[in-house]
Amino acid sequence: MTAYIIPVIFLAVFAFAAYKKVKIYDEFSAGVAEAVKFTLSLIPCLAAIFMMCEAFEVSGLSDGLTKLLSPVFGALGIPPELTKLVLIKPFSGSGSLAYLTEVIEKHGADSYITRCACVCFGSSETVFYISAVYFAGLKNKKIAAPIVIVLISTFLTTVLACLLCRVM
Repeated sequence: MTAYIIPVIFLAVFAFAAYKKVKIYDEFSAGVAEAVKFTLSLIPCLAAIFMMCEAFEVSGLSDGLTKLLSPVFGALGIPPELTKLVLIKPFSGSGSLAYLTEVIEKHGADSYITRCACVCFGSSETVFYISAVYFAGLKNKKIAAPIVIVLISTFLTTVLACLLCRVM
């Protein structure tokens, strides 16, 4: 049945556009032109995010913050082994996935640390990448407050996720 949903939606939109006497091809072409402009405006934002991610790792800042914050995270119930995952995830999905794989290989699939790592990985997002995509098309780029809110909520959900993994 789900194979019919997209064609039915397509036909409904086509029928509605015909009813409203909309030039479908012209509107589609205009939409594609806007998409190309948006994609081009996105490239500098994404390039900046990728460079920040690389600089964060290569500079040693990632390792330094991991060592500094491990005791603090441990006191909040986040296993110290997951500090690097918590720090990398807002910047890089692929980097955090690589670290998640290391955690699984080192601690085993059924361990408490691996359960916490999987829940934390799955319940958070690459904040800076998504912010670049969402805010690239805006003229007024006041993004500091939304990013801070998302980072705080991500951290709080990480603490909660580790608590739930401990209880369950």
